[in-house]
Amino acid sequence: MMTLYGYFRSSTSYRTRIAMNLKGLDYDYIAVNLAQDEQLKSEFLALNPQGLVPVLQADDLLLFQSPAILEWLEEVYPKNPLLPKDAAGRMQVRALSAMIGCDIHPLNNRRVLQYLRNELSVDEAEVIKWCNRWISEGFAALEKRLVADKTRGKFCYGDSPTFADCYLIPQVSSARRFEVDLNPYPNIVQIDAHCRTLKAFADADPMQQPDAPNA
Repeated sequence: MMTLYGYFRSSTSYRTRIAMNLKGLDYDYIAVNLAQDEQLKSEFLALNPQGLVPVLQADDLLLFQSPAILEWLEEVYPKNPLLPKDAAGRMQVRALSAMIGCDIHPLNNRRVLQYLRNELSVDEAEVIKWCNRWISEGFAALEKRLVADKTRGKFCYGDSPTFADCYLIPQVSSARRFEVDLNPYPNIVQIDAHCRTLKAFADADPMQQPDAPNA
C-alpha cells in the first residue's frame, strides 16, 4: 500500500490524487497541514527537505515533485494510461500540463502568496488581483491551444483523461477561489464540468478529503 502525504487544498496534491484515482490505485492518506506549517517540522523535512507536498511513499521509495510522481505512476502502473501512445501526442499533453504546472500554478502557490502578504505587506485585494492576472493570462493561452485542436474530445487531449486534465481541474478550482472570471474560457469550463462528472475527479476534490474543513 502506498502512502500519500498531502494537503486537501494543495493543487499539486490534488493533481496527484486525480492521477492515482484514474489508475485505480489504493493509498493511505496522511494530511500535512500547510496552514499550520506542519510541512516545516523536522518529521516532514526528513521526508522532503523542500518542505513541500505531495510526497508519495511506495515501500522504501520516496517520491516528490508531482510531475515526477505522475511520470513514475505512468511507468510503473501502465493500466489506464494518462499519456497518448504516440510521441507527438505525449509531447502535446506534457506541454499543456507544463503551461499550467510551470507557468500558472507557481505564481499563485501558497508560498508566493504568503510572501506577498507577510513579507511585502500586500493587502488581500491586491493578492487576489495578482492571482487574477497570472491565471487569466495563462488560461487565455491555454484556451487558444484547446480551440486549435480540432480532434479534441471532452478532455484536454483526445477522448480520455490525461496528465493535462489532472493539472487543469485543480487550477480551475484555484481560479474560482481567486475570483477569476472564467467566461472567456468556454473550453476550459466545459472540460472542467465534464471531468467533475467522473468519480476519479470527484473523489479527489479538496472538500472530499479527510483534512478538509467539516469533513
